[in-house]
Parts: sequence; C-alpha cells; structure tokens
Amino acid sequence: MTTDPGLVAALTHVTTATLTTVLLKKGLRNVYMRGTRPLVPGQPRSVGPAFTLRFVPAREDLATPASWGNPISTRAAIEAMPAGCIAVVDAMGVTDAGIFGDILCARMVKRGVAALVTDGVVRDVAGVRGTGLPVWCQGVAAPPSVAGLTFVGWNEPVGCGGVAVFPGDTVVVDDDGAVLIPAALVAEVTAEAVEQERLENWIMGEVAHGAELPGLYPPDAENRARYDKAKR
Repeated sequence: MTTDPGLVAALTHVTTATLTTVLLKKGLRNVYMRGTRPLVPGQPRSVGPAFTLRFVPAREDLATPASWGNPISTRAAIEAMPAGCIAVVDAMGVTDAGIFGDILCARMVKRGVAALVTDGVVRDVAGVRGTGLPVWCQGVAAPPSVAGLTFVGWNEPVGCGGVAVFPGDTVVVDDDGAVLIPAALVAEVTAEAVEQERLENWIMGEVAHGAELPGLYPPDAENRARYDKAKR
C-alpha cells in the first residue's frame, strides 16, 4: 500500500482546493471529507496512502476497556500501519468519544504515520499536540472511544466524512481539510493539478499587475497563448 514517491512529492505542492476542482472536472464531486479540520492550524500539507480504520455504534458487551487488549483493537491496527500512510478513521461523525489519545498518537509517530484523519474527535488533546502527529478531526472530547463507539476492523473500505475511502487511495490534507484521490486516478489527477497550480500562479501574477478577471480567469484564447509563451 504505497503512493509513488514522485507523486507524493508533487502533491505536497498542490492545495486541496485545486484537487477538488480537478476532480470535479472528472465528475468526482464527493471527495472532501466533511468535518476534517486541522487540530493545529498551519500544519504542513500531508500526502499518503489511506490506511483505514472503522468504528460502529457502541454495544455494551463489546465496547469496554477490556476490549483494548483484544486482537481486533485500535492498538493492533496501529501496529499494522506502514510508514508514510495516512490513517483514515471512520468514527461515524461521533463527537462525544475520543477515538485516539496521546499514547496511541505517540506510537503512530514512532511507526512513521504521516497523519491522522477522522470525522470523529480525539482526546488528551494537549498530549496529542505534544506528539507532533498531524491530526485532522472534528475537535476534542474527554470520554474514551468505548463510551460511544465499537472498533471493528482496519484496512477495509470505510466512510469518512461522507466519503467512500478504500485502502490505498491517496489522501491529501492541508488547512482546508482532507481530500481523497482514487488510487486509479492519482497519476492523472496529480499531473493536471500541478499544471493547474502553475496556471493559477501565473494568473495571480497578472492580477497583481492590475489585470481584470474576465478573460483571465479562466483564460481565454489570448491569455492562454500568453501563458503558454510564459511557461516556455
């Protein structure tokens, strides 16, 4: 489960806003994971293959502190995470039970996990921030996961923030949130997104020099020719 290192490097220079536009042009509208906000504003953009985890509603005979020692547990899932992955956790949007705390996040850092993305919340927030793990979530809550959720598995298709996420899909996160790129489209989307960023940087330069927007954004034939010449 990897994303080509060259594509990862390229995507670290592409905003999630640009990616949603490129994906929209390909007919993919539902790629933005709702509720995924940076726990610490200004976290660096992260890119990596999705390693998925899934919770279901809490059931009292299963969601117990004793379950943390089971073979199927968040602890076991973390030990299966490969370096460079982005952990994408389906917490069903539950916001009153923290899925991970400082100890689990610290272990993820040791395993080289690039980031944690969830439509739920975390706990032990000061400790989580202290680990340095980049986290995108809906906020924080003191109660543990078993207060509202039952963990059921990892590395399978999940829904996070209303988006279908399959293991190995590429995830990009920045201050605007988390966006999914289907694995089969990542090379194509990356190439188009890099070009879109290059074009928009040129347009920004034109705007800075006083250019009017009609015919510039998006560029008409004349401005497209000017851009192509400048690019060469």
